Amino acid sequence: MTTSTSPTSSSNGLAERLAAVREGVAGAARAAGRSPEELTTIVVTKFHPVSLVRELAQLGVTDVGENRHQEAQEKAAELADLDLTWHFVGQLQSKKARQARRYASVIHSIDRVSLVDALASDENSVDAFVQLNLTDDPGRGGVTDHDLEPLVEHVLSTPGLRLLGVMAVAPLGEEPARAFERVRIASDRVRSIAPDARFISAGMSQDYREAIAAGATHLRIGTAITGNRPELR
Repeated sequence: MTTSTSPTSSSNGLAERLAAVREGVAGAARAAGRSPEELTTIVVTKFHPVSLVRELAQLGVTDVGENRHQEAQEKAAELADLDLTWHFVGQLQSKKARQARRYASVIHSIDRVSLVDALASDENSVDAFVQLNLTDDPGRGGVTDHDLEPLVEHVLSTPGLRLLGVMAVAPLGEEPARAFERVRIASDRVRSIAPDARFISAGMSQDYREAIAAGATHLRIGTAITGNRPELR
């Protein structure tokens, strides 16, 4: 399908960057013996204006990610006329959980029992990934390797959550391929408890190829597509 390119997206290089990433993702998938159709590319638009998200939608993007609740909430409301799937990919405070599930179709950062409980609902379901902390720093987002299965079991027993699989961020200083192999092993453990939770959210602008080789299904790509972020507001 051919997607029209707006003058703005052409002039700022957005269309070209998006096309380059799409080509890179497809090439990495084929190199791994996988089909590009297995992969969902989520464009992370943190700090970028709603106008850029509209440009992305014109270019055929349907999956958008945010990691700050207030910004995500405001953008989702302003862009309600677009057919977008909103992914929340940052750390989520339990007190903001019920607000987040109103706009987010997928939450990638489930990392503690209190957040699971806050997201519980008898009304509708939201898709969720359990985030695994690949570092020894407890201040980083994610559940410890030791506590992965207990948290997964708690998600499975909580109404209003549909477990998709596991999410992780490759630590600085570790070879991405090695980090994502650890995620793949964790995914196998999760699937032993929840066979349908077969998805892996991993891979960002600098390491999505290694993530694809390790079995990632959901890529969270920001600057490689959107360009450098504006200064913090």
